[in-house]
Amino acid sequence: MTGRKLHAETLALHAGWRADPATGAVAPPIYQTTSYQFRDAEHAADLFALKELGNIYTRIGNPTTAILEQRIAALEGGAAAVAVASGQAASAFAVQNLARAGDNIVSGTDLYGGTWNLFANTLRDQGIEVRFVDPADPEGFVRASDDRTRAWYVETLPNPKLVICPIGEIAALGRPLGIPLIVDNTAAPLIARPLDHGAAVVVYSTTKYIGGHGTSIGGILVDGGNFDWEAAGARQPLLNTADPSYHGAVWSEAAKPLGPIAYALRVRTVLLRDLGAALSPFNAFQILQGLETLPLRMPRHCENAVRVAAFLSGRADVTRVIHPSLQTGVQAERAARYLQGGQGGLLGFELAGGREAGRRFIDALELFYHVANIGDARSLAIHPASTTHSQLSPEEKAAAGASEGYVRLSIGLEHIDDILHDLGQALDRAGE
Repeated sequence: MTGRKLHAETLALHAGWRADPATGAVAPPIYQTTSYQFRDAEHAADLFALKELGNIYTRIGNPTTAILEQRIAALEGGAAAVAVASGQAASAFAVQNLARAGDNIVSGTDLYGGTWNLFANTLRDQGIEVRFVDPADPEGFVRASDDRTRAWYVETLPNPKLVICPIGEIAALGRPLGIPLIVDNTAAPLIARPLDHGAAVVVYSTTKYIGGHGTSIGGILVDGGNFDWEAAGARQPLLNTADPSYHGAVWSEAAKPLGPIAYALRVRTVLLRDLGAALSPFNAFQILQGLETLPLRMPRHCENAVRVAAFLSGRADVTRVIHPSLQTGVQAERAARYLQGGQGGLLGFELAGGREAGRRFIDALELFYHVANIGDARSLAIHPASTTHSQLSPEEKAAAGASEGYVRLSIGLEHIDDILHDLGQALDRAGE
């Protein structure tokens, strides 16, 4: 607006859009269209040849979706973003944009169950090996890598384990090797900024905190524009060799006139074009509505979660509570370094009675919703071992933090007294 750096609260309302030039409309319109009229034959040819960026077909891009992309890229400090149909699609594309059959990535074990299954099974069936290491040991990523390793992948605040990832330490080890760090920041929008700590790509399920109201599925990838793909050379062949699917384009070269967006450009023009996981314009609009209030909601989620963590810590029937506000030692140092905007709205706890106690607790809740989601304005609860992580082996569940007695809470925006009352009465009934 004036050239000055804007704060997150302002960017969430203004980045990427001011008003419709034709009507003066302030709210972003829903461009519910499949196609776009080209000015002439030359304009169409230039778009397809990437001589200029613009709208071709909504599977590849849409004006409503573009506002969401620009706004989230601005909030993250990234160069470009590509919105997709779901967070799961974002996770898949993040890897498939760099790795193909015969390649591998190294991932932290602390993952959402759906991502674990994607990595351990579906990507494996596509010929991409995923090697799992404990993210608490950054050197483990180096030890697990070889000359076919294309990326490292972690979650900032892993769901459900909630052990803060040492993003900076891991990213710093990968960059000299030409290996970018991809960070799923779904559980920590605004309160963590992975690109500031050396991550190259950030992914989100916008279904969660960014949308915030449990109405619309979506995902997004943010290209930090801070990784030298060309310098990585043979380490990153998909960005540095001719792509036969796009008239021999070399993406690190093709992106130069457009900015440091080689990674995002390939996601859009290859994966989104060919696999078609497009975000609908209506969902993009809904997520934009949620994004506008994210800077107001996240502090409340975090404040309520801190109160809940303290409350559960005082219960004799709770053997362990997991939340950044309760961490000590190295984990406390990482919380201070990486979660500078709050302590997160997720927490987990272990019940002394194990799986059966967890079932009774879930069934006794009255205010909390029992749903497979996080980041909703409402408070949510789930028993991961029997739901989101049920396909994992016992060893995999343990690695991901989904033990039999573990319950994960996503703390909402209700009055804290009502939240605590519901938890108290459910714990009392679960112990009967």
